[in-house]
Amino acid sequence: MNQMSGKDAFGKQVFSDDARRKFSKCYPETPQILNHDMAANTLLTLDALAKLGTALPKASVEYNPGDLPVGIAPDDVPDNGMSIADTILMIESSASWAVLKNIEQIPEYEALLLSLLAEIKPILESKTGKMMRPQGFIFVSSPNAMTPYHFDPEHNILLQLRGEKTMTVFPPGDERFAPSMAHESYHSGGPRNLVWQDAFFEQGQVYNLTAGKAIFVPVMAPHFVQNGSEPSISLSITWRSDWSFAEADAHVFNHMLRGWGMNPKAPHRFPNHNKVKAMSWRILRNLHLVK
Repeated sequence: MNQMSGKDAFGKQVFSDDARRKFSKCYPETPQILNHDMAANTLLTLDALAKLGTALPKASVEYNPGDLPVGIAPDDVPDNGMSIADTILMIESSASWAVLKNIEQIPEYEALLLSLLAEIKPILESKTGKMMRPQGFIFVSSPNAMTPYHFDPEHNILLQLRGEKTMTVFPPGDERFAPSMAHESYHSGGPRNLVWQDAFFEQGQVYNLTAGKAIFVPVMAPHFVQNGSEPSISLSITWRSDWSFAEADAHVFNHMLRGWGMNPKAPHRFPNHNKVKAMSWRILRNLHLVK
């Protein structure tokens, strides 16, 4: 496959013209369901993914029991007692959830990731600047598995390849669902799992994903995922931007100010920028005045 062709293994566009138009309208701040035509791919079978899980560094593989509550502290997540290969190969009965992180570490998967991102690169770069740090993640989930309430620092399109799941998404930048201090903690090295309240249930937007559907998820939009009654495989293609890095650095700068007893304002969401705080943090970091 041509690494930057923007086509699948059979030479077809994965995102149609209509899907790209929808992406252009929603990016970067509004969740949106998109259609995709990700044809069957030998890199995405359970056998191939079991081999991928074994080939990736240990730090790039995470797998847990799938019967977790929607809200759970990171230190409370138990081990499922299996290897990553067995977890994936037995996903129908292992009652587990697995994620293979940074699949671009393996050349064949890097080519797949960059091919998909090439289809939307002109759109995203026209709004948030240069596409940076492309990364891919593959999720393999048992029937009814739960991915707890959390947020992620990347711009993200999740392609559902097999099975069905629902993703409940909450507005990014809304203090009710992820307070500033949660952002500051995460960008300063803390966990991505968030504190859940049952009152949130009625305030999230629920999106149903079946094979052939994808969802764009904005940077740091809180969400949780409930798998359906069949095993699920999803591919997440992600990237960062100048804007997302500036927001992250502004949160770290605020964390420092809060440690000095100050009460800083939260960073702005797109299309506003956070250049002053971000630049201040970067200068301090480059001068080794902060860690």
